[in-house]
Amino acid sequence: MYKGSYVAIVTPFKDNVLDEKGLRQNIKFLIEKGSSGIVACATTGECPSLSDEEYEHVIRIAVEETKGKVPVIAGAGTNATTKTIKLVQRAEEFGAQGVLVVTPYYNKPTQEGLYEHYREISKASNIPIIVYNVPSRTGGNILPKTIARLYHDCKNIVGLKAASGNLDQVSEVQRLCGDEFDILSGDDSLTFPMLAIGAKGVISVVANILPDKVAMLCESFSNGDLLQARKIHLEIFPVIKAMFIETNPIPLKKAMNLLGMPSGKPRLPLVEMGEENVSILKKVLIDYGIEL
Repeated sequence: MYKGSYVAIVTPFKDNVLDEKGLRQNIKFLIEKGSSGIVACATTGECPSLSDEEYEHVIRIAVEETKGKVPVIAGAGTNATTKTIKLVQRAEEFGAQGVLVVTPYYNKPTQEGLYEHYREISKASNIPIIVYNVPSRTGGNILPKTIARLYHDCKNIVGLKAASGNLDQVSEVQRLCGDEFDILSGDDSLTFPMLAIGAKGVISVVANILPDKVAMLCESFSNGDLLQARKIHLEIFPVIKAMFIETNPIPLKKAMNLLGMPSGKPRLPLVEMGEENVSILKKVLIDYGIEL
């Protein structure tokens, strides 16, 4: 169901207010450059900092602007099962074609608790669900056996955004779930090796500024042109690493501002990039061949 380059879009602000025009402009650009889908209101979109009204606006705008050309996946995870169910149902109501549901943070549930969490969400909705595993942010790790149980027991759990940084774990998920289960890389720097393991694509940060390159990487690999895919991976690798020299999406928003793309400042508690790191970012972009 999910294959290729899905862009985890930023939520652009102007004076700390949602920039609706800029959001539409960014989405049009990403579709024109070959992106396979849009992921809105996730980590890169600063979902925890959005109001309920802003969340609704972002999802509805994404659905309107894609016009059915590509799927919209809505970030819909919280650390409470009942809250997450309500958010998933709202995303479905707003027209999203899928939801990205992060593992509960702070609570630190057991594997059985994670299983029951996702099972209840699945029972309460019909929309396709992608499990989002990002231990560095949540403090917990959903294990391959738990993911396999969910896939086999829940009708609409269809994929995993794998951002554990652990290729062994991704390999085990692929082995247990098979090719019908959609694994998407959640680490831009690991997209190429994850594709080799069996991932279908990526939910990408760097694709906000290099959408054509990330789309080409995925397409080349899918077409069997591994040398071309590897060439693109190595070409964009320094830019990828620069996107994470501070907490995502701080460097990405700075890069987009430097490129004249709608972005604005990150919202508190995130702050703008430190000047030393701005200099590093600028050098990486210039070395890559981007004029600032």
